[in-house]
Amino acid sequence: MSSEISKAIKILCEEKNLSLEAVMETIEAALAAAYRKDYGNKQQNIKVKFDPETADMQVWDVKTVVEDIDEETLEKAREELSTRREAAFKENRELSEEEMEDLPRFNPKTELMLAEAKEMKKNSKLGDVLEMEQDVPGDFGRMAAQTAKQVIIQKIREAERNMVFGDFKDQEGKLVMGVIQRVETRKVLVDLGKVTGVVPAEEQSRTEHYRPGSRMKFYVVSVEMTNRGPEIILSRSNEAMVREIFKENVPEIADEVIEIKNIARESGFRSKVAVYTEDGSIDPIGSCIGQRGSRINTIIEELSGEKVDIIEYVENSEDYIKNALSPAKILRVELDDLNKVAKVTVAEDQFSLAIGRGGQNVRLASELTGWKIDVVQDGSDVKVSGEDEEEKSSTDDLLAEEKNTTEDSVDKDSPAVEEVDVEEKKTKKKTKKDKVKKEDEEPVVEEKKAEKKSKKDKTVDESVKEDDKVVE
Repeated sequence: MSSEISKAIKILCEEKNLSLEAVMETIEAALAAAYRKDYGNKQQNIKVKFDPETADMQVWDVKTVVEDIDEETLEKAREELSTRREAAFKENRELSEEEMEDLPRFNPKTELMLAEAKEMKKNSKLGDVLEMEQDVPGDFGRMAAQTAKQVIIQKIREAERNMVFGDFKDQEGKLVMGVIQRVETRKVLVDLGKVTGVVPAEEQSRTEHYRPGSRMKFYVVSVEMTNRGPEIILSRSNEAMVREIFKENVPEIADEVIEIKNIARESGFRSKVAVYTEDGSIDPIGSCIGQRGSRINTIIEELSGEKVDIIEYVENSEDYIKNALSPAKILRVELDDLNKVAKVTVAEDQFSLAIGRGGQNVRLASELTGWKIDVVQDGSDVKVSGEDEEEKSSTDDLLAEEKNTTEDSVDKDSPAVEEVDVEEKKTKKKTKKDKVKKEDEEPVVEEKKAEKKSKKDKTVDESVKEDDKVVE
């Protein structure tokens, strides 16, 4: 029947998702620290074997046998080492291992000289590891127990971090599912279950809105171990994310029957993917699109609506450039192999289609093929370069930002003007209202006047009749 200690260890393993070996090593290291605290000394290299069923422990002092060195030689070596360290300190550097190799060294905590080792064991020789069993006088004191507790907490935390680091290090360069935890000024924090990942500003898609609680797929850019634990950098804008999503949704790519040659991407807007296969019986574009667009629609949905152009890769540069500029129809392509420049001629009605909105199509095609592409309209001197469009796009972004800034400043300075406009509108409205009211009241006033006059005439007639009666 399992003891209470054994049950507690199993519960800890399940909660922290740690192996039994890792937890037992932690407990034994903690007991070794506690033994050294109460019954040992700093010059002992304590090893402990703990039985969780019976709560019994065995203790050894472990030493490695080294050659004999007299005390005078060791003292001179210590003085020389101190002198070298002072010289290195004055030069603002650390003393290297190469500079200490020629000095004899002896560590009494882990090493034992041959003469002393032979007194304990006659057939001892250099390099032997001696385990000298130690007595356990009794229970540990309060300070030793506190030391053991701190060691266990620290070791368990380190083991947990190392396990998480190992798990996610294997996921580097792959996709993981995460839940948006919260959005900060320049980064997005993502809950990955065991640990929190970070999406920096440069790895975010410009068109996406990261709402807390929403589930998304992320590309693992890097996993590094820091003092605070594993740091996982995630991305939604990396080109490799498109490659991994295609692998998940197109079995032919996962099986390496179809190869993705290159990817050009403007995250959030459009991606161009060049695919290739050596199997003539397989249509690489059709395989990526799927039946009735099922595969490509899933890919677009996972990229939050980003458009995806699938291009067939060919060895011939002219045909490859023509494919890259689709859906525009190309009349001819002239290549300058020396400068890696391609002059592409298109019809007038295909010119804007070849360039794309904001030069996006020619810019992505240039990035995909590795050629500088100049699009020329047939029968005209109008020419657009992929690099020029890229510069123009950057300039347009700057201009848009300046425009937004200007509008913001105008909005900040305009309250007084708006107040004047509002007052003028109120005055005009009031004047118009008074005028309408006056027009509506005029017939009523006339009626009242006529009624008053009628009453007055009636009163006069009655008074005249009364006077006539009196006269009679």
